[in-house]
Amino acid sequence: MKITIVGPGKMALALAKGLEKEHELTIVGRDGEKLLHFTKQLSRHAKTALLEKYEIDGQTLLLCVKPHALKETAAQLKGKARTLYSVLAGTPVEALKKAVKADSYVRAMPNLAAEYFASMTTLTGDGEKREEAEALFASIGGTLWVGTEKELDIATAVAGSGPAYLALVAEALADGAVKEGLKRTDAAKLVEGLFAGFAPLIAHSHPALLKDAVMSPGGTTAAGCAALEKRGTRSAFIEAVDAALRRAES
Repeated sequence: MKITIVGPGKMALALAKGLEKEHELTIVGRDGEKLLHFTKQLSRHAKTALLEKYEIDGQTLLLCVKPHALKETAAQLKGKARTLYSVLAGTPVEALKKAVKADSYVRAMPNLAAEYFASMTTLTGDGEKREEAEALFASIGGTLWVGTEKELDIATAVAGSGPAYLALVAEALADGAVKEGLKRTDAAKLVEGLFAGFAPLIAHSHPALLKDAVMSPGGTTAAGCAALEKRGTRSAFIEAVDAALRRAES
């Protein structure tokens, strides 16, 4: 498939690296030098084009600009795309329809792990594009198709913003280890290993069962969990998802 990626940023680069193996890519942006730098980071050749008066007729368009740049970018796109895929957070399909002409629209919310082909990407939009959308974004990790934009916004508050939440957890755990006397490099290596090992655990067991499996009566884990509960850790994360959702909807 021929795919045009608009906006040569970090997420666009992650997507391009995942898609380049099976698709013919064109990267579109305002700055020729940035476009050249972008394509040099790919393993295969990709075409480039300047945004000004770019023709999108019949193309599969992957829109990767910042949400505030939608109108300005759309004004430069001429014609009607076959399909518009948008990774713009908090930008509903209706806003996309007003900005860019296309036969079909799909919203996608990948996360930072796309750079390592480990994103959890949530998708929604025109149902006839579901199979194609899942195949495209499977190139950078896992996918989840949801039925409404409200569900996608909730997913954004969890999996889209989630790397930042988990980064806080990782940093805090390492700081705790350093506070107790562990070297910073050793603390960082422990946390890295912890997160790497947790992925297969959570994929095969419910969080509550994992916690119970680790927590012995009167043991170290029970003491640590009690300290977290005293600080309202669960409530803090629940409120974080709520706050992120409210911002996505505003």
